[in-house]
Amino acid sequence: MTTALIIGGGIAGTVTAMALRKAGIDAVVYETYPTDAVDAGAFLVVAANGLEALRTIDAHEPVLKNSFPASRVDFISNTGKRLGNRPMSGSQDGGLGSVTLKRATLARVLREEAVRRGVRVEGGKRLLAAHTSPDGRIVGSFADGGRAVGDMLIGADGIHSLVRRLIDAAAPRPRYTGQHTVCGYTRDADSPPDPDAYTMIFGKQAFFGCTTAPDGEVWWFCNAPAEEMSKAELAAVTSEQWRERLLTLFAEDNTPAADLVRATGDTIVATAAYDIVSTPTWSEEAMVIVGDAAHACAPNAAQGASMAIEDGVVLAKCLRDLRTPQSAFAAYEALRRERVEKVAAASAGMARRTAPGPVARALRDVTMPRKLDRAGNGSSDWLTGYRIDWDERIDAQTARRRR
Repeated sequence: MTTALIIGGGIAGTVTAMALRKAGIDAVVYETYPTDAVDAGAFLVVAANGLEALRTIDAHEPVLKNSFPASRVDFISNTGKRLGNRPMSGSQDGGLGSVTLKRATLARVLREEAVRRGVRVEGGKRLLAAHTSPDGRIVGSFADGGRAVGDMLIGADGIHSLVRRLIDAAAPRPRYTGQHTVCGYTRDADSPPDPDAYTMIFGKQAFFGCTTAPDGEVWWFCNAPAEEMSKAELAAVTSEQWRERLLTLFAEDNTPAADLVRATGDTIVATAAYDIVSTPTWSEEAMVIVGDAAHACAPNAAQGASMAIEDGVVLAKCLRDLRTPQSAFAAYEALRRERVEKVAAASAGMARRTAPGPVARALRDVTMPRKLDRAGNGSSDWLTGYRIDWDERIDAQTARRRR
């Protein structure tokens, strides 16, 4: 049986492994961190297109059981004016809709499902290098001195991917978007937002979003403009310091944002937001990249997890149907590149519009209700209405036609 070495045990890696097993290809996942490592606490959305891609490989149920739904988004300006709403999943959600859960929860349930299906996941395995041996197989070398041999190596190792650099030493580096994404949780909100919905607030200086979990806890995030900081510098900032920083940003707004931040205790965490809108080279001989390693969105579009899930399923189909890894990688890239670059560019555009000047804010408040009306008529179906047909056969001609 063909064997794939998958570098990275997050969302992209575990979904790719499950999809490959469904396609009849063995896969072993190598994760840098221990498999019981705990994420700091950020949360995310898996949109309808991501859930539908999981349903293609019968992996959606564990995600649905460990998440809660969101059917619409309500928009508010910094003045408190309600700008309108739109459905989370366009007009073609297929019944699954969009769901919210912590990133750590999503990674855990997908990994558990992969292991249940027979996928081997090894923690504490940091890749150092990879090369093709004389017999055409690929050899991965790890920091602990171990080696692994397979027929292909799939880089699902995130935005700071080593595999991307092994494929192309000149590959673009992640671009700092100029903002931090700050998340918090509170059970002490005086007026929690509606359940089954997201309230999105265009603050004067920063963007804020929140939703209410089934147990009444409010989950919120803020995309706050800031100078770039290292991981160590971010880790040194306390919840109290983040709270004071955000309260300053929302002090002039007539919205619930400041009250929710004020009501939050020591559950505030932050990450620096990066993106990669385009990577010129996705594969080389027996190596290929998926998910954030190939294309990373700023968090504004809430599509990073869903794009990674789609990647894994499409790559598995191509490897199932085409004779060589090289032809499969080319078809995979042909099917995916245009879509993921469009999403990444759209998300980058949203980041630039987070805190516009006074004239732009006034124009937005006038024009956005009309834009939301159009969104309700299916204008976002290209994004959330994307579907993968597992039974469709892939060939090079099909890939070019579907691009």
